[in-house]
Amino acid sequence: MFKLYDAGRDSFIDLMELKLMMEKLEAPQTHLGLKSMIKEVDEDFDGKLSFREFLLIFHKAAAGELQEDSGLMALAKLSEINVALEGVKGAKEVFEAKVQALSSASKFEAELKAKQDERKQEEEKRRLRQAAF
Repeated sequence: MFKLYDAGRDSFIDLMELKLMMEKLEAPQTHLGLKSMIKEVDEDFDGKLSFREFLLIFHKAAAGELQEDSGLMALAKLSEINVALEGVKGAKEVFEAKVQALSSASKFEAELKAKQDERKQEEEKRRLRQAAF
C-alpha cells in the first residue's frame, strides 16, 4: 500500500500523496487534517511519512493511542492490519500483497477500459459509414 501511493518513488508519502491515498480509500481529509495526520507520526519532522512512520500509524491504532475520529484511525481501519500482531516484517508483507492485488485489479480494469474504448471506436466508425452511405 505504501509503495502504491508513493507516486514520487522517493520512499516517502508527502502531503499530496497522502491526500490522494485518503481520497482513494474514500476517507477524504481537509488540508489541515492531512497536516495533522503527518504531524502526529512524523518522528523526524520532515513533513512527510517514511515507511517506518507509516507503520507507526498502525502501531498507535493497536495501542489505542489514536483518537477514534482522527484521519489516522480512519486510515488504520481501512488498511486492516495489526502491527502489534503481525510485526513490522508481517506488515510489510501484507502491504506488498495489497499492492500486488491492487496492481492486478488495475491491469484488469485497464484491459476492460481498452476493450470498451475499442468498441466505442468501432461503433463510431460504423455510424460514420452509415451516415456516408
